[in-house]
This record gives sequence, C-alpha cells and structure tokens, in this order.
Amino acid sequence: MKQNMKLLSIGTATIAAATLLTALPAQAYVGPGAGLSLLSALWAVLAAVFVAVGFVLLWPIRKMMRKRKRAQQNTASTTHSAPSEQPKA
Repeated sequence: MKQNMKLLSIGTATIAAATLLTALPAQAYVGPGAGLSLLSALWAVLAAVFVAVGFVLLWPIRKMMRKRKRAQQNTASTTHSAPSEQPKA
C-alpha cells in the first residue's frame, strides 16, 4: 500500500511539473487604468513611509522646541511682572 502511495505522489508531482513547464504565454492586455492604479498606490505607500520617517526624526526636535518655548514663557512672565501686579483669575 505504501509503495502505491509513493508512486502516486511521484506521478502527481511529475504531471504537475510537466504542466507548469509547458505552459504557453498568456495573450492578455492590461489597460492604462490598471497601470495608473498601481502607480498611485505605489506613490501613496512611498509618501506614507516618508511621512512616518519624517515624524519619527522630527519628534525630538519638536519636543526640544516646546521645552525651550515653555522655559522662555516662564522666564518672561517672572521678569516682566512683579508679584503684586499679577491679575487674579
């Protein structure tokens, strides 16, 4: 029984390989709409990758700028107004 199954699997593999190796080229036409869709999808993926990399690279710079702005606001508020001149909320 095992010998039969082995021969069957070898025969199946041989027929599949012969079919794949003797396939004729397809006579097909791909219109311009499919090409434009492919290009637009490719551009979208590339743009998304570049934007993501840009955000990751600019994150520390933006954080540093925010921290510097807060520090400047804190020093400006303490140097420009005396404690008695501060408005009450």
